[in-house]
Amino acid sequence: MAKTQTQREGQTPLFKDIPAFQSFAAKDLQAEKTFFADTLGIDVNDRNGMLFLNFKGNNPVLIYPKDDHTPASFTILNFPVDDIDSAVDELTARGVKLEEYNVPGLTPNEKLIYRGEGPPIAWFRDPSGNIFAVIEDTGPQ
Repeated sequence: MAKTQTQREGQTPLFKDIPAFQSFAAKDLQAEKTFFADTLGIDVNDRNGMLFLNFKGNNPVLIYPKDDHTPASFTILNFPVDDIDSAVDELTARGVKLEEYNVPGLTPNEKLIYRGEGPPIAWFRDPSGNIFAVIEDTGPQ
């Protein structure tokens, strides 16, 4: 196996043991807090003018304010679930609107759960328009 430049020079890798975390922007942090805490039931903390979503495995996600926020055109966070049909039913019961997309190789059912190539998946947006997914999978191992 080829060595990296850092290994060749005998240096300690800079970020190898750092617990990195994800972040994304939002227009209205109060609306985000309500959505993630009350609608999705995620533990949310306010700190230094930002929000932290707290997940199993101590992997927080940071939400920071950005007045001129433009949502990404791709999924920014996936929620792996054991049973996507139950998860989508619960999201719908909580007032979350599922998104409809034209994705080659995937076909939606009446619940907007897409099946085909890869694991079943359904998409939804937060109050700032960011795209999230529930995916029937165990996630990264």
